[in-house]
Amino acid sequence: MKVNLNKFLFYFLQFAGFLALFFILFNASVNLVIFPFAFGMLFALTWSNQKVWILAPAYFVGGIILNPTFEGAICLMTCLFLLLVPYFVHVLCKKNMKKWEFILFAMLSQVANIVFDVLSGVSPFLSASSLLLGVLFMLACMTIFEAVIIRGFTNRLTTLEIVSLFSIIACLCGGLVILNIGAFSFLKLFMCFVLLLFAYCSTPLLTILVASIGGIGSLIATNNPFFFAPFVMWALMILLFKHRLKFFSIIALVAVELMIGYYFQLYPTFGYLEILPVLIASIAFIALPNKWVDDLTVMFKLSKDRLAMKNVVNRNRELLHRRLGNLSEVFNDINIIYRNFLKTGMTLDEVKELLNQEIVSKICSFCPERSHCHRTFADSTRKVFDDLITISFEKGKTTILDIPSYLTSRCKQTSAILGAINSLTGQYKKYMSMTHDVDTSKLIIAEQLHGVSKILKSLSSEVDSNVSFDTVRENKIMDELTYYNIVCIDVVVFEKDVWTTAVSVVVRDEDGQKQRIADVVSKICGQKMSIYETFPSSRPSFVVVNLKSAPKYDCIFGVSQKTKNGSKVSGDTYSIVKLDGDRILFAINDGMGSGEQAENASELSISLVENFYKAGFDNDIILSTVNKLLALHKDEIFSALDICILDEKNGMVDFIKMASPNSFILNEDACQTIEAGALPIGIVEESKPLINKNVVSEKDFLILLSDGVSDSFKTDEELRECIKSIKTKNPQEFADELLYQALSSNNGYAVDDMTIIVVKILNS
Repeated sequence: MKVNLNKFLFYFLQFAGFLALFFILFNASVNLVIFPFAFGMLFALTWSNQKVWILAPAYFVGGIILNPTFEGAICLMTCLFLLLVPYFVHVLCKKNMKKWEFILFAMLSQVANIVFDVLSGVSPFLSASSLLLGVLFMLACMTIFEAVIIRGFTNRLTTLEIVSLFSIIACLCGGLVILNIGAFSFLKLFMCFVLLLFAYCSTPLLTILVASIGGIGSLIATNNPFFFAPFVMWALMILLFKHRLKFFSIIALVAVELMIGYYFQLYPTFGYLEILPVLIASIAFIALPNKWVDDLTVMFKLSKDRLAMKNVVNRNRELLHRRLGNLSEVFNDINIIYRNFLKTGMTLDEVKELLNQEIVSKICSFCPERSHCHRTFADSTRKVFDDLITISFEKGKTTILDIPSYLTSRCKQTSAILGAINSLTGQYKKYMSMTHDVDTSKLIIAEQLHGVSKILKSLSSEVDSNVSFDTVRENKIMDELTYYNIVCIDVVVFEKDVWTTAVSVVVRDEDGQKQRIADVVSKICGQKMSIYETFPSSRPSFVVVNLKSAPKYDCIFGVSQKTKNGSKVSGDTYSIVKLDGDRILFAINDGMGSGEQAENASELSISLVENFYKAGFDNDIILSTVNKLLALHKDEIFSALDICILDEKNGMVDFIKMASPNSFILNEDACQTIEAGALPIGIVEESKPLINKNVVSEKDFLILLSDGVSDSFKTDEELRECIKSIKTKNPQEFADELLYQALSSNNGYAVDDMTIIVVKILNS
């Protein structure tokens, strides 16, 4: 029972509030001639999902109180009929009413008013003006109600919404100006509260504007400007003392009201009772919870520059810059230390000398002919040992046939010498192999540390400048999105670097995928902007949409593959990866041979390369490290690697080749060949890639292929002519046609695994 009573009380208060609102607007007029505003408020509140069964009786009662005539009742009932019937029809059909339909019914609802005006001799111009003003007022109310009801009180209003709010305040002032109880002015009560609210919740400019709007509203209704100056003086006095205690603002407000009434005599009559509205409004404002005031502050402070936030962001970037720089130096120092750990290998002459001494010490030291061999025939004996050690290194083993006959005739230890040489050289080879692997591992670690150092240095440079925010464009974007019915609760515009403008907007979930967002942001920023990221915001039902300056170029691509005849799997793998900085990596990796082993080798190589590039390492470090890692593998893993990196900002293309066949750049004028070069990756540690830099433009084609395709043609020239003969502009069709031509050259037989990537350059 208590719950029902509370609900009844709540609905009763709603009814009373709507009744007061409609009664005020029924009194609002233009020069006391036309009264167009009440029906606009009724339709706007209905559009905003307020309970129509409370609105309808409140509207009727408010209107009949002011005009208790038969004609007045007919006009009110016609308006309600053309609101309620379409409303309930759409509810029963479970179909949302479009805004233009709603506006049409609102206009039709005034038919009875127009008919009675014509019959009573009212000018058709006045009737049309009344209808037009009512519809415009309805649209203004719908704009501000959508903002407050959908977004809530804790989000900034756009410029259009501020203007809509001002129009409502002006109309309310026009209705209140004639509603007085003796000397008590409801207009002064209302405007005093509104000015205090705006002074503490918005900017000084908006406070002065709303004071002027209040004066203009009363002027339009009564054709008398006597409230204009007092309201502006109130606003100035409140603003003067707003940064002190609220109590000082109240005292100042009362003081200026007394001065206006007694000294300037701006009011027709003035007495102590006329100060009462100011006092009541001031007390009501002081009683407002501070949280409500803080929430409204967010709504009104459109022009606030958020300097504190920007200073915090830039301060954090400065600290991050220093820390990244220090980390970069740390990793670089560790890189130097690791390189110093590398063991310096001995030369072959030093190794021969060491092994020579070891053999003499181990075999000849106990021989009775030692003095004879190493004194009388010292040079020849030494030369024989050096030659035998050299043969052992080169052939892997020495035999009795490698010993000169003059030594075998006088030396009885030849078998022991051969055994010692083979044993020592074998041990030394194992030691050197182990040392080499350890050194290679240290070198890989050193190179990675050096790469990390460079990445950190690059990141440090990237954050070494203050972020420039653009509040003007932020407000324009929010206003424009609102115009297109995209609810946006926040916008940040900043210069990411000299080439890139970045924008983040927070919109509803259902608006997050709309192309209109990119169109609006592009228009306001004066450049093509593209969406690159969308993710949920910290506020439920809203998402963050990140946009940035679109690069000059875009691309589309096609891929075509064929496995070698007789093989179950292809030894070719390819990768297409979006890298940071508007770069795209296209790569083909051809594992030596075909089948499962070649596939595993190819996948391992391409995975390493792809992940290193995504991490941001340089070309040289990536290929050097991958080469060393594969060379260390216990199984021999060789791959032909063909990489193409397209920079969409400027059309720069890097071709990076390691034993891969020729690539091609095809345009309308020519077919440029990108020459092959270098050894396969993983075959030797110090193999250097062949790097070729080019510039491409719109409509150019980039063509990468594996050797299974190139080997299908007799000569490179034949391949070039085949590429030039393909006329399609679709990259997938191009790749399919080239593969077909390659297979046709071998009677449909794939002599090796075949992979083709065709990339077409477009203007973004």
